[in-house]
This record gives sequence, structure tokens and C-alpha cells, in this order.
Amino acid sequence: MVDCESLRHDAIDNAVTILIEPIRVADAEAFHACLDAVSRERLYLALLEAPSLDDVRAFVAQNVERGVPQVVARVSDVVVGWCDIVPGWHHTLRHCGSVGMGLLPAYRGQRLGEALLSRCLTLATAAGITRVELEVRLDNARAVALYTRLGFRREGIKVRGMRVDGQYIDTLAMSLIV
Repeated sequence: MVDCESLRHDAIDNAVTILIEPIRVADAEAFHACLDAVSRERLYLALLEAPSLDDVRAFVAQNVERGVPQVVARVSDVVVGWCDIVPGWHHTLRHCGSVGMGLLPAYRGQRLGEALLSRCLTLATAAGITRVELEVRLDNARAVALYTRLGFRREGIKVRGMRVDGQYIDTLAMSLIV
């Protein structure tokens, strides 16, 4: 398991420090840009574009205020990835949290997703979340491998769980008891 506060990303000519930290309200605009870029790839998220900047600002401010586990990977002031585990809405479901995460393409394949999710899981446990859930496209083998490596178990396949541009995609429900 990758458990670090910062990672080194070897760029073409130099090394870049990537910080993994809890999100700040000041990160809302950079998080919005990252979320929008990953959403518009139409390959990984249920979103096809980010919600409005105002909605994202409100989401981030609410998460910060309520102590929702949400971390970002930051290079200077640029958010290059994120992970959040949002607790259930009702008091009977607050022990459950739903994972949302993504990385910009240039930062994939370097175990940064593992570092983000590991850090977020630690925060979720500290916040009293004892069941972490997610739904992932079945064709996203790298994400399924990451979740499996971190101990998530398959709960079932949702046939036609998503539809993107008229194409149906099966999804996999997974969970981790922490």
C-alpha cells in the first residue's frame, strides 16, 4: 500500500513534487477543472462534465465544514487528482461512504490513485465510516485491480449500469469493510 504525504513525479527533465492533502475551500476552482477534464473523457465517471463551479464550490465547502474525507493530489496550485468518500445521507447510512476519485491522464499509472485512496480511507475510518462502497465500470480493469489490491470485494455486476453516448456499460459494485 502506498502511504505517503508526497510523491515524486519524474517529468521529462525534472522531478515534480505531488502533495496529497485534505482539500481546502481554496482548491474548489482547481478541483473543478480536474473533475471536468476527467468527466469529459467519458471513460471513468458517471459525470460527463463537472457540475457548475458554484455547485462544486458548495460541495467542497460543505465537505470541509463537515469533515468529509476528501483529498487532492496537488502540483503547486494545480489539482491533478482527487478522492472523496462521502457518507450516506441518512443517519442509518452514515457509517457507509461512497468513493469518488479521478486523476488527470498524465498522472495515471504511477500508484498515485492508490496513494489518494489509501489516504482517504484513513480519514474515512477516523470519521467513523466502517463500510466504503463504490461502483466502477467493468471495462476499467486498472481501477478494478486497484480496488481489489486495497481489499475491496466484488458485490455484483449491474448489467447496463451506465449509458454513455447511447452505449450501455456494465458496472461492478464493490465494498470494503474497515
